Amino acid sequence: MPDSFPILSLIAFSPLLGIIVLAFIPKDQGRWIKTVAIIATLIPLLLSGWLYADFNRQYEGTQYKETVNWLQIPLNRETFQNPDGSNQLSSFYFEVRYNMGIDGVSLPLVFLTAFVSSMAALASVYIKKRWKTYYILFLLLELGMFGVFMAQDLLLFFIFFEVTLIPMFFLVGIWGYMNREKAANTFLVYNGLGSAIMLIAFLILISTAGFNQVVNGNNVSIYFSGDVETIVHNLFQNANAYVNQSDIPNNPFLLDSAMKWTLFIMLLVAFGIKLPIFPFHTWMLKVHTEAPPSIVMIHSGILLKMGAYGLIRFGVMLFPQQAAQWATVLAVLGVINILYGAILAFVQKDFKLVLAYSSISHMGIVLLGLAAFNAIGIEGAIFQLVSHGLISALMFLLVGSIYERTQTTMLDELGGLASSIPFISGILLTAGMASLGLPGLSGFISEFLAFLGLFKTAKIITVVGALGIIFTAVYVLRGVLGISYGPAKEKYSGIRDARLIEAVPMIALVAFIVVLGIYPYVLSNPLHPTVSGMDQFLQSITTKMGG
Repeated sequence: MPDSFPILSLIAFSPLLGIIVLAFIPKDQGRWIKTVAIIATLIPLLLSGWLYADFNRQYEGTQYKETVNWLQIPLNRETFQNPDGSNQLSSFYFEVRYNMGIDGVSLPLVFLTAFVSSMAALASVYIKKRWKTYYILFLLLELGMFGVFMAQDLLLFFIFFEVTLIPMFFLVGIWGYMNREKAANTFLVYNGLGSAIMLIAFLILISTAGFNQVVNGNNVSIYFSGDVETIVHNLFQNANAYVNQSDIPNNPFLLDSAMKWTLFIMLLVAFGIKLPIFPFHTWMLKVHTEAPPSIVMIHSGILLKMGAYGLIRFGVMLFPQQAAQWATVLAVLGVINILYGAILAFVQKDFKLVLAYSSISHMGIVLLGLAAFNAIGIEGAIFQLVSHGLISALMFLLVGSIYERTQTTMLDELGGLASSIPFISGILLTAGMASLGLPGLSGFISEFLAFLGLFKTAKIITVVGALGIIFTAVYVLRGVLGISYGPAKEKYSGIRDARLIEAVPMIALVAFIVVLGIYPYVLSNPLHPTVSGMDQFLQSITTKMGG
């Protein structure tokens, strides 16, 4: 494939092809609608698989770049007098660039998005109404998620981020359970607030560090954009002196230490809502319990990872010194997430709530990896994103299959299902073992790396956080064994085991969980160069730069 081929755009916008085809299929043709939608998710899966195989594992920077000047708005022109008495004409422009690219961090998340989306499309077999609208929104959601992990421009990232909110709101509010509308509204309020905070922070960054000037004699053109490379260069090469001096007069923002701290905290809150970080987690509980399982597969498996990805890409990497000074705070927040989620998961009676609190707990491990501020910890955090994405998607796939057969997810109403549905029960046990970090499965390596990285810098916090592993084993075994074993309920004696369309995604998810557990090199190989480069960058900035 030629270097100029826009493979990233093809992956990101390939769901549009499915949307266009679905628009011409009559809404009562359920079989055709489902078939087209599933095929539409397989196209980006195949392309992202090729991308994963073709990725240059020796290069730490951004690859497959696609850049187009999308929108340019002239702002104003001002004339300044130079010291030599000549006049200088400065023209100001605002740009939005269609700027796409991936590195070793975003590559596995792009593949995770394609893979989990395909599995969730198969799991959507139980959607019983308005199939056409459902799958159109489903594919639009997938498009937005791809864009988030590929965007290299702040405003483009924000646009894709917002694209995910709209279909998710309707997918929860229309196809969810009894309190679906309340869950959808809560989702929109919390995430909308986070998006507003993020947008304000991005606009401040663009108006200060997002400039690039072109000098042509006495004419100077100054372009403001959200290009990430430009912002990084200006922040860390002291080029923002242009902004702070008279070259750009009347600039309302200065990136001094106070402003950097303000922006860092704003981004921490914005992406912390999405992650979620305690106490911004309550909206997520409602979505996990009220949304249809196929949508929760995507929400827990991918959408929560957008918060962690944004925190890494824009919080830690743009403000490394602030993040390093708050490393202990991040570690404490991670420990709170781990213990709070694990303890409350243990006392829940609804298995969906057990998994919801489990997600909060496991996202705490991501914070611990970031708080380590070294290559091992960061690699562990990203391993955890991928591992938890697979495990949580599998768990909610199983929740959907069990609910369709029993019409309940309450633990005290279930039990002894292994005698009726041995295949589903066996897969559930495997998923549970992966969730509690059994060696040989993906959950172990991600937790091991995150805790190992933090142990080098904060031993006591690491020990306290490790207590969460014990609680995890308790609540996972309580839920899984309570569902599968014990006295069999007579009313469930005649239920059928997994159908082929359910078994395929179950087996596929288990296969990836096992592969990452036994052979983590599959993920660490493309990831390590980028993470090593990030680590060197963070260490150099935090030691050489002032506040």
